[in-house]
Parts: sequence; C-alpha cells; structure tokens
Amino acid sequence: MKELTKDMIQIYNLQIFKYDFMGYTFSKPSELSFHHLIIPKKDSRKEGIGDGYVWWNGAILVRNTAHDYLHRIEQIDRDTFLRITDQMVLENVNKKIDKDTLLRIREYLVNFEDKHYDDTDKYGKRLIKKEFITNRIHL
Repeated sequence: MKELTKDMIQIYNLQIFKYDFMGYTFSKPSELSFHHLIIPKKDSRKEGIGDGYVWWNGAILVRNTAHDYLHRIEQIDRDTFLRITDQMVLENVNKKIDKDTLLRIREYLVNFEDKHYDDTDKYGKRLIKKEFITNRIHL
C-alpha cells in the first residue's frame, strides 16, 4: 500500500468509520485502494504529476466494490461517473467525508441502479453485482 494511501486513510479517519469515500464498508485497510479522481493514472506523467498519487487527485475506495463499481459506471454512464467523482473531489477540498456528500453519492448510485439493474454483459452476467448494492453504509 502506498504511503499516500495510508496517510489518507488516517487523515479521513477511515479506519475508525470503516467506510470509504463512496460509503462502502470494509473490514481491513488492506481492502482499500487509491482511485485517481481528476487526472487518470495513464495521463499523470504527461500532465506532470508523476504517477498521479497526490492527495488532491485521489479518493480511497474499497477495491472490490466501490473502486470496481465506479469504473463500471464510467464505462456505462459517464455523466453519473462525473457526478460521483465531483462529490469525491469535494470531500478532498473539504478534507472530510460528510453525510450530505455521501447521501448525494448514494442518490447517484441508486438512480444508476434504477436505470441499469437488469443490464448484462455479452456473457449474460449482471453488470451490477449484488455487493455493489449491499456493501454500502445505511444513511
């Protein structure tokens, strides 16, 4: 785990709250990963920020739920992806994760799920896994 990820876990008290920037629950910090918010990792060097691991460019997400789900949303509905990303940028600007922001993120997720719940990939597997819905905190 990168040092910045560890620092952000501590700064945002994630180890105490046991949920990430999108409101997904976790048991151990090792389940968390850094998600590039503003400048994707692939563009970071070109933009002059090395590998992109800088606090203002990142959110800490549960790897197997929130992180994977956000990338899935990005592939299907870019507008929803950007709305969620904007909220996580706001969390960084405010240096805290608050209930109002998490409620907005949850609203975006629920709206996405209402539209795409039954969508499947080319192999017939659901695009929205059960844990994408069930592993969120209840607000």
